Amino acid sequence: MVVFRGDPCGVICILITYTAVFYADYVVVRHLVIPTMAESMWGAVNVVFFNMIVFLLTISHLRAVLSDPGIVPLPSTSMDFSDHHAGNPVQSKDGWTVCIKCETYRPPRAHHCRVCRQCIRRMDHHCPWINNCVGEFNQKFFIQFLFYVGLLSVYAFGLTIAAWIIDPGSPKELKHTKLIHSVILVIESILFGLFVVAIGCDQISSILNDETLVEQVKKDSNSYKRQPKSRMALFQEVFGRGHPLSWLCPLQFNPVNRQLQSSFEV
Repeated sequence: MVVFRGDPCGVICILITYTAVFYADYVVVRHLVIPTMAESMWGAVNVVFFNMIVFLLTISHLRAVLSDPGIVPLPSTSMDFSDHHAGNPVQSKDGWTVCIKCETYRPPRAHHCRVCRQCIRRMDHHCPWINNCVGEFNQKFFIQFLFYVGLLSVYAFGLTIAAWIIDPGSPKELKHTKLIHSVILVIESILFGLFVVAIGCDQISSILNDETLVEQVKKDSNSYKRQPKSRMALFQEVFGRGHPLSWLCPLQFNPVNRQLQSSFEV
């Protein structure tokens, strides 16, 4: 199911993301590679590899933006939750809870997002950079997006240094333009690179600890107790059962728990 949020903050963040990515692509190709590497095979190689990363970044980002993160479906008929509104316990022994805002039952580890106005399965957080929640069914694409942004940042930074080292002696006017674009690209690469590294570390830590950001914030001694799992099993819950090398491919996804989704529908 394709989803898209009309949140203004999220839409602006998406526009900023693609502006930064395609500006970096323009600078690398037009002002770094062509003037300094056009006569060698490495020029074509760098352009192809750089744009391949841009392509994978774009696909992973679009899938994180447009994928259903794990929306808990609303019941077809209304239910009476007046006792829960009165302040009675809303959590069962098997981890199922009642969302007072959605007025429906929700499976273990599902939480309500105030931006999406829906309950999301294994919700980690709402991210304006993808204008969507990071949940059970799109966390893989979100982490892939972080990885390719980091990789692109390192690549762009390296190409900037290489282009100045092997600069063949461009005219003064062209060097001035190249310098301005190079400074902007380096600043952009450092900022975005450090940003995604920090978020990526949080995501990996969340997977290994089997605890989402929402669960970290909402510490509760009476929360649903989960069985210990191996690291591979925890990663497979996010990336699917495929070979670890396929975890970086945003073109396919076979989540472990997708077949259980229908059992959660009310």
